[in-house]
Amino acid sequence: MCYLIAKDRDVHGCFALKTKHGKHLAELKRELNEAVGYKGVQLVTISRPTAYGEYAPYCFVDTEKEFETLVKSLR
Repeated sequence: MCYLIAKDRDVHGCFALKTKHGKHLAELKRELNEAVGYKGVQLVTISRPTAYGEYAPYCFVDTEKEFETLVKSLR
């Protein structure tokens, strides 16, 4: 279990999606990086939100589609 985090480097807080390690996560992250990687959006995989206070506050999303929509709307 892990969390995919999307953070706009100029804004406090982030979006978080609970997911699993593996090929699908790598492909999702690659796709999102291609869409927003040059716009100042950081995508990070973390083990647990409580260990990474620098990304707080977290806005947890329920679905991958919702996460993609939010990430692509950043910047």
